[in-house]
Amino acid sequence: MSTLSALLRLARISNLPTIWSNVLAASVLADGLSLPGLTTVLAAMSALYTGGMVLNDAFDHAFDTRMRPERPLPSGEVAASAAWLAGGSLLAAGVALLATFGWESAIAGLTLAALILIYDAWHKGNPLSPVIMGACRGLVYIGTALAAGAMLSAPILAAALALLLYVVALTFLAKRGFTRVGALIAAISLLDAGIAAASGNATVATVCACLFLLTLALQRVVSGT
Repeated sequence: MSTLSALLRLARISNLPTIWSNVLAASVLADGLSLPGLTTVLAAMSALYTGGMVLNDAFDHAFDTRMRPERPLPSGEVAASAAWLAGGSLLAAGVALLATFGWESAIAGLTLAALILIYDAWHKGNPLSPVIMGACRGLVYIGTALAAGAMLSAPILAAALALLLYVVALTFLAKRGFTRVGALIAAISLLDAGIAAASGNATVATVCACLFLLTLALQRVVSGT
């Protein structure tokens, strides 16, 4: 059980509802997905997110051993080999699930996975890392829209850009020691709620607002940063 708890911490599982709200809001902009399709995209983006988070710690193993020895990998709670395997498998699963919708969503999935790996491997000391992180989130919108078979219309691209800019600002603050990063991460779902509401879907907007509250609650159990 301790290994499972450590893996959940590695995956920043508490922030996962913000990925779900991204997918829901993007689905609204793309005029919806069938329930099976929506479930598949939710699973794909969840796998890509958690895989990226696990690999982030795998890449940072040496740094954390020196600076944060309490983290799951340097403390020995999770073997480094297990983290590499789990993270890589989750990324591959996410891309494979998106590929079931066709070549356009497959390319979006591959691009997202590549950006995740670039961020994980090169985020320390990289002034562009906030932009890469923001692009990863923006691609959740774009990948969802392409999976729905939608054209990349101005509203979809504008929403993806808004999310990118928000995450750039959030990541910039986090790198400078801002203390309420968890709340800002959770507020991604409020951005999604606003986008859904502006698109006329009050139901999805309400769900996204509830996912904001769920993220805050989960962050009390598993740290979101």
